Amino acid sequence: MKKSFISLCLLTSFVAFTSCSNAGEPLTGGEIVAGIPAKNTVTLVDLGAKTCIPCKMMVPILEELKTEYKGRAEVIFIDVHEKPDIAKPFTLMAIPTQVVYDRQGKEVFRHVGFLEKKALVEQLDNYLETK
Repeated sequence: MKKSFISLCLLTSFVAFTSCSNAGEPLTGGEIVAGIPAKNTVTLVDLGAKTCIPCKMMVPILEELKTEYKGRAEVIFIDVHEKPDIAKPFTLMAIPTQVVYDRQGKEVFRHVGFLEKKALVEQLDNYLETK
């Protein structure tokens, strides 16, 4: 039951964002929107919504990462329903979507759906170690 509900949330999000997603090249560097990615540091952007069940499951993980990586990496949450103009350039297919940028601002990782803390820590640590 839980998996089918999450699948339904993802499908609903996909349908809702099909009309506002950008078709085209993947994001490869430079500022996407003001301050994203953060300059000279690794940046994790989580795009979701406060009403989405898998997105709600990401909240405690993101809060922990914000605290644990303070001063080393940026962790940013964007509510795509509240800020659709900011979310649009990220070319979303569904929410939640996590995007990691390296220190040069290049997108190096993208995941759609709930993602465990361990996997995000692995990505952040990998690109923090890379000079």
